[in-house]
Amino acid sequence: MGDESEKVLRLRRDDTCRVCAAPLAAGATATYERASRTVRCLTCPAEDAVVDPGTAGASARREHERRRDRREQRVREKHPRIGGFLLAVTDDPASTRAWATGATGEERLGARLDGIASATVRVLHDRRIPRSRANIDHLVVTPGGVWVVDAKRYAGRPALRVEGGLLRPRVEKLVVAGRDRTNLVDGVLRQVEVVTGVLGDVTPVRGALCFVEADWPLIGGAFVTRGVEVLWPKKLAAMVTEPRGALLDVAAVHQQLAAALRPA
Repeated sequence: MGDESEKVLRLRRDDTCRVCAAPLAAGATATYERASRTVRCLTCPAEDAVVDPGTAGASARREHERRRDRREQRVREKHPRIGGFLLAVTDDPASTRAWATGATGEERLGARLDGIASATVRVLHDRRIPRSRANIDHLVVTPGGVWVVDAKRYAGRPALRVEGGLLRPRVEKLVVAGRDRTNLVDGVLRQVEVVTGVLGDVTPVRGALCFVEADWPLIGGAFVTRGVEVLWPKKLAAMVTEPRGALLDVAAVHQQLAAALRPA
């Protein structure tokens, strides 16, 4: 038997999807929800739909394991007699270890975000960007807007370096342990664009670079560059749970993002 609480029908008049707020013209086919007397797009899930939150660090962990297993296979095939010994006394390449380091950072930040999740703070982890090999580490949906969070596990202290000024254009650079890491800010801004493309310009979307285990000072340390918050896990958790104007339908936005950005 079908679900008697809702019905698929052709609209007699113009209406709006209650989940994604898309306009639905008269004559369009939509799902009518009897309890709320509202309609939603056929592609939008019901509010009680089960959402897969994803697993923090899952794709990075898989990539590390894939690279590690390929190296082990190559070594054993090339050195059948002593392959096991060589693997025991040598480390994986730095490029392989970096995937494990990144996965651990995402896992730790994901655990903290899961710890603050509630009816008004909903989290998605490790979401694949459509038509791309890239992913978004974490998405946090709150009544005040959506946070796009990129987790990094770098050694050293993050800092903002400003160059130029009176006679030259002002340029902001993110440095970590003295090295220029401005490309990380560029990456977050691209992810913010992706999420804005899913939700539309009406929904506030903020970006954050969260450095796990970085050398933060005892007082201060967090800063903003080009609209991206640069901070640590505890600071991020405090910011996303700050009371703000209840603007968003958290459950609906959470479901919309989960449907558009699948687990990586």
